[in-house]
Amino acid sequence: MADRYKTGEKAPENGTYEFDGLTDGRKTSNPTDDESQIKLQSGDTFPPLRSSKESAYWKKVK
Repeated sequence: MADRYKTGEKAPENGTYEFDGLTDGRKTSNPTDDESQIKLQSGDTFPPLRSSKESAYWKKVK
């Protein structure tokens, strides 16, 4: 399984990360298309979902 990163943690490397569920265990937040994948640089902080302000998990895809 790919490493998962949580809102507030720092990105370990540059790349594209995709939404992988909410930290409370739900995957039904329905992130918008433009927030389901985010691009981060190494050291950037993983954000909450913009649309709902909820803490999320992210996983690297590229």
